Amino acid sequence: MPPTPTPTPGPGAPRVRERGDACPGALRLHSADDGHLARLRLPAGRLTARQVEVLADAAESLGDGRISVTSRGNAELRGLADGCGAELAPLLVEAGLLPSPTHERVRNIVASPASGLDGLGSADVQLWARELDERLCATPWAAGLSGRFLFVLDDGRGDVTGLGGDVTLVAVDPRTAHLHLGGRAVRVAAADAPRAALTAARAFLTAARAAGTGAWRVRELPEGHGADVRDVRGVQDVRGVQDVQEALVAEEVPEPVLPQGPPPAPGPLGPAALHVLAPLGRLTAAQLRALLPADEVRLTPWRGAVVVGAGPDRTPALDAAGLITRPDSPWAGVSACTGRPGCAKSLADVRADAVPGRPGLPVHYSGCERRCGHPHGDWVDVLAAPGGGYLVDGAPAPRTDLAPAVTTARTAPRTTR
Repeated sequence: MPPTPTPTPGPGAPRVRERGDACPGALRLHSADDGHLARLRLPAGRLTARQVEVLADAAESLGDGRISVTSRGNAELRGLADGCGAELAPLLVEAGLLPSPTHERVRNIVASPASGLDGLGSADVQLWARELDERLCATPWAAGLSGRFLFVLDDGRGDVTGLGGDVTLVAVDPRTAHLHLGGRAVRVAAADAPRAALTAARAFLTAARAAGTGAWRVRELPEGHGADVRDVRGVQDVRGVQDVQEALVAEEVPEPVLPQGPPPAPGPLGPAALHVLAPLGRLTAAQLRALLPADEVRLTPWRGAVVVGAGPDRTPALDAAGLITRPDSPWAGVSACTGRPGCAKSLADVRADAVPGRPGLPVHYSGCERRCGHPHGDWVDVLAAPGGGYLVDGAPAPRTDLAPAVTTARTAPRTTR
């Protein structure tokens, strides 16, 4: 007898999740048509030079030789063989890329990638990201967060506030931060910001348990069961394994507004850093190694990398490696899902079909209506259609001549999933 179908919620009814989160990780691999996939969470996208080498070696020896950069600045290895997890995990542990097997899928932390490098912003939120990651991995209950729950840390320039964070921290000045949760905000001391973010995540878990709908993210909480940002005030938090109680002090912010700013363009970021983009969001192992030497590499939510310690003199070499180094490149902002042959749901080889867009507006190619990995905000939606063609923002376009439709598209604002 077939299983009873799950009833579809009516209008306004809360979404009920009846299964756990199956989001892939470094230890829980996902099976795809091109092999297994491993997703490595990289808080703030940060990689040391040694970790860059390890990832490039792993992609060549265990995968398809490429590294995908996700819309959260994480890294994916594809084309992994059956049973390779036993070989991959020790490599990641040795390189410091897997500090906590129990928490590896919840280390979803995006931070302004140029923070501390170009003189802009009100605080170096990269430091917040490191402290938050340490606290997250050291807190047993935090392992109960979904692999999709997202912390966003913005240094005040507004480049990452639009990425749909569940908990968003914004630096207001060197001493103050605003913590946003569920449409409300509180003001906290900058020194307390990472601890406040973790406490807000606990408020979400408490609300999710009370709701009983299996919510993975704050926006999924049903009406009347929201995670109240005011609960951050006066609560207690334990750092690491030390039995030390510290009280948070916060006050509610009336009518909070999230700053909105553009993402960094490809090119120099201050005197000693460069931002480059990965073509269609994927780097070959050779391209990843071309980012070295570097003090560190920060993968970005725009499927690129900030090379810390690199000056403008490195631009020709990075350009020669096939990376996107200039804001006027027609490939800047063009991304695509995996498509065929790696994804069974895809209707097309979207990467092979992709054409350049026009500067200033992201373009995303999707092989099916799930639109995996699409940008946030406004973007040109190029969707594979049955029969071999595409829909460009809903208008039919032939696969063999996509350029006119893509470059003249006038996309309308859309609601991000």
